[in-house]
Amino acid sequence: MEESELKELAINGTFLGKPLHGKVEETHISWVILTRKNAFKVKKPVKLSFLDFSTLALRREKCEREVALNRRFSKIYFSVLPIRSENNHWQIGGDNGELKEYAVHMKRLISAKKMNLLLLEGKVKQPAIKALAQEVADFHQQAEIIHEPFSLTGACSTFNDIQQVLSFALTKFGNQYSQMVEQSIRWSDQFLKTHANRMQQRIDRGFIRDVHGDLHSGNIFLYKKPVLFDCIEFNDSMRRIDVLYEIAFLCMDLEAYGQLALSHYFLAIYKKLVKCFECPEDERLFVYYKCLRANVRAKVHMMSARQADNDEELHVHLKEAKKYLSLMSGYMKEVGSA
Repeated sequence: MEESELKELAINGTFLGKPLHGKVEETHISWVILTRKNAFKVKKPVKLSFLDFSTLALRREKCEREVALNRRFSKIYFSVLPIRSENNHWQIGGDNGELKEYAVHMKRLISAKKMNLLLLEGKVKQPAIKALAQEVADFHQQAEIIHEPFSLTGACSTFNDIQQVLSFALTKFGNQYSQMVEQSIRWSDQFLKTHANRMQQRIDRGFIRDVHGDLHSGNIFLYKKPVLFDCIEFNDSMRRIDVLYEIAFLCMDLEAYGQLALSHYFLAIYKKLVKCFECPEDERLFVYYKCLRANVRAKVHMMSARQADNDEELHVHLKEAKKYLSLMSGYMKEVGSA
């Protein structure tokens, strides 16, 4: 499905026979049509190093997987619906017309309650963070335990995937940042070799679980009972991770917004509920995971910058990529030598 067709669907298409009158939001791997009461997520026909949405069959499979996985902790996911076209008319749901695409159907929540927007407005306070820590801890304690053996090669590849945007970083940022990326890769490889035994021990201790995988403020609504959504469905290995890696993303995200105190508060509440720090080495692993999360966010923003439609969008993604690269460098210094 082309972007122009999706926009036509949002503006002039129908859902259950009623006009959508929606607007489109975009990420680097999906489009979301937002109406007054509903949200419809459509996966882009892309194939990247970590996901494959290149065929309609794959997109349907991942839509169904997305609904099933997110229902573990969220009630806003309804179903997977076909998108069809008949006589130049687009519709979501129904049986008439040529099948063009699939959409994940969700309840639309209040945009103003998204955590990332509230952070920008300085409206996230300790009670909300406490409720969030309790929600995440409850989910983690019920999540499936994974006992796949630690893969040093796989762990190195996860961090080193940033190499795919290294030439872009050199072009846009110059030698300083490209050298920072190259240095971080060498540092990460050594760190992982040094701590591989402890990472295997944590697998044996049951700390690797099938969790969210993408737990940052953009995927959280801060209602009285926080709502988590949009977990990773396209790559099981990115979701079956150490709980330290999961919460490291949220803590890193809070720190990226300049909310170090809230990051510490979230971690303190979570640690009381989930006894996942067993030794000083685990503290170093946690900071490494924050570094890795900053690495991934920098990569995502550089990928989005390459797809930017205009200079303003390009500037926003480049600025964010620089911020996360700087955070990554700071975490490396915090951990020190491997």
